[in-house]
Amino acid sequence: MPDFILNGRVYYNPVQLVMEQIGGAWKAPILWRLRDQVRRYGELRKDIPHISDKMLTAQLKELERDGYIVRKVFAEVPPRTEYSLTPRGQEVLEIITQIRNFGLKLMKEEGVGEG
Repeated sequence: MPDFILNGRVYYNPVQLVMEQIGGAWKAPILWRLRDQVRRYGELRKDIPHISDKMLTAQLKELERDGYIVRKVFAEVPPRTEYSLTPRGQEVLEIITQIRNFGLKLMKEEGVGEG
């Protein structure tokens, strides 16, 4: 497959593109938590251990930019913001589920969590 450019960045294969969009420590966990319900920022922050406010905000913006989530702001006092999956976000959950299951299998094989 030839190299391709998307949003000013050169990619060498389609796996690289997908991993940039959903990879890293935080994007898959964010998408996973949105799989069954709409969540508010504070709910995501509370439910994802070790993520900073700055990182959560950045990751949510990137996921929205790449079309995986929708951000809905309600004009209330205090303001309320909700996040939900788009059809693309729903589709990528199939991949995340497979990766998660494989990770759980690897952890079991390595004895992680036992003892």
